[in-house]
Amino acid sequence: MTRVVLLGSSPGPDTAPTGLRLAALPGNPTVGERLRGQILSLDPQPATIEPHDVAAALRALADVAESATDNLFIIPANSVIHDELIYQITKAKRGAIALIAKEPRPDTLDEEAQEDSVPIDEADPEIGDRTLEGLPVRARAGKSRIVSVGTARIAVTRPNAALLGPLHIKAQHLPLLAETCRELAELTDLFGADDDLVQLIAFGLVRQGVSLGLRGRRDLFYRRVTTQEEANEAGTEMAGMNEDRARLDNAVKGADGFFTTFFVSTYSRFIARWAARRGLTPNQVTLISIVFGIAAAACFATGERPWMIAGGVLIYFAFVFDCVDGQVARYARKFGVLGAWLDATFDRFKEYVVFAGLAIGWVVSGNGDDIWILALAAIGLQSIRHLLDFSFGISNRRKPPAKLPTLALASPDDRPLRKDLEKRKIERNQGIRGLLKMWTKAGRYRVVHWARKMVVFPIGERFAAIAITAALFDARVTFITLVAWGTVAAAYTLTGRLMRSLA
Repeated sequence: MTRVVLLGSSPGPDTAPTGLRLAALPGNPTVGERLRGQILSLDPQPATIEPHDVAAALRALADVAESATDNLFIIPANSVIHDELIYQITKAKRGAIALIAKEPRPDTLDEEAQEDSVPIDEADPEIGDRTLEGLPVRARAGKSRIVSVGTARIAVTRPNAALLGPLHIKAQHLPLLAETCRELAELTDLFGADDDLVQLIAFGLVRQGVSLGLRGRRDLFYRRVTTQEEANEAGTEMAGMNEDRARLDNAVKGADGFFTTFFVSTYSRFIARWAARRGLTPNQVTLISIVFGIAAAACFATGERPWMIAGGVLIYFAFVFDCVDGQVARYARKFGVLGAWLDATFDRFKEYVVFAGLAIGWVVSGNGDDIWILALAAIGLQSIRHLLDFSFGISNRRKPPAKLPTLALASPDDRPLRKDLEKRKIERNQGIRGLLKMWTKAGRYRVVHWARKMVVFPIGERFAAIAITAALFDARVTFITLVAWGTVAAAYTLTGRLMRSLA
């Protein structure tokens, strides 16, 4: 169970931030009532910490972190937030993640600004004096994590973001969080009245070498409110946003292949929502996919052209519903070990039974039984690829994360940290790591991005290849395509994994 920490007082009179009414939302709840209802499934008895005495608040948070047995979710009590955003933050894979707002970057700079602007590597640390949504801009956010954080008396190089509030910290970091909070409690002379408690927690974690990932609000809502006017604005803005659509979009994997992205997920999410609203479980959708796969194999086994075309259509829809079952699970939040096992196992079952159907159809059409050599080659190649995928995944999870540089909490600015980060960057850009990083950067170009997705021959591309070649040509062409493309994919994947293992 996730342990929840509310930063602020418990719901009080209407004049308290947590007692402000959200009149635009159903039920006219107070800010505090709504937030406590949202986190009830995470923690029925959340800890509440009053942030006015910073040292006491940090020690109280250290006590909570020491006693917690699971992940920790920290959020200000006056937060107005979508349920889906809480879900996405608490289910993130990162060991630690913070919700941030970045300052907007000007598209162009005037001539005077251009003269004053220097590259970040040459910029001097500064005390952030700007605010964003009432919060100090004292964090430097990179592409995927927070690079540095400052305070009212500790400078940070070119701050560009504010810590909005929610923090999610996984259990492995909690001992370090407790230790860091106790150290920070002894350094309150380094903080100012406008330093936010969430910002200080992030400051300590980053300086202790924790990789603090970042996420923005995107198409979801979050805001802290302190007045009734702000609460009215927040309620109205939230009511005007389509949270269900954001939840539906989040049900689709963000790293799918080309065929899945453009020829399935464009509409399969709506099938998933329809199925979820009618009570269909992911396992039931998986069974529908299996039925389509078996029906496709039966059509292919006839060897007749009309039935081969029908088989191609059926195997396409078998894959569509294979995507839908996962989307139903993510949309309805119905996950289970059985469902994951069924999905992984019967993906292979559908594939191999279709191979058998194609081979049988070729034989009954009077073309000879040598097709079984190609069928067995396709099955063997695919089995080896899945074995390699599984073993590499297990090994990769055991690999300890790369360590980040640390910096003393009392250090007056972040120059030593940035110097160490630059040194680390140079070291990681050499040799095999440098080649891998260059290949990763090449993915910024859409052609390269989708080519890399397709070359690994994921399940969407495999099912598309089976459907198209079987419908238009014959089983021999299908198997030759599968073996040839699969061999290229295996060589590409194996090369990449060997390089990553040696890096």
